[in-house]
Amino acid sequence: MRAVEITDATLADYGRRPRKDTWVLTRRGKPVAAVVPISSEVDLETFGLSHNPRFIEIVNRSWASYKKDGGVSLEEMRRRHGPERKVSRRRKAR
Repeated sequence: MRAVEITDATLADYGRRPRKDTWVLTRRGKPVAAVVPISSEVDLETFGLSHNPRFIEIVNRSWASYKKDGGVSLEEMRRRHGPERKVSRRRKAR
């Protein structure tokens, strides 16, 4: 990890460095942001959600509700939200 004053940092500088360094950008010595390397195996949507405070709050509320009230069984979930099953007709034997 490397601390860099925000006025001295450019994305071009970061892009030329090895992809293993994390830069902590500072303003007057206080951290304000981080530039984190992302490997090609990382799913960008997952990365974005895992760093989104609103999404994290939704997950935390869901876990708290589950711990307090319990969950819903798979059968109940299918009954409430699953597709209606069509009654299949058997083919006549020839």
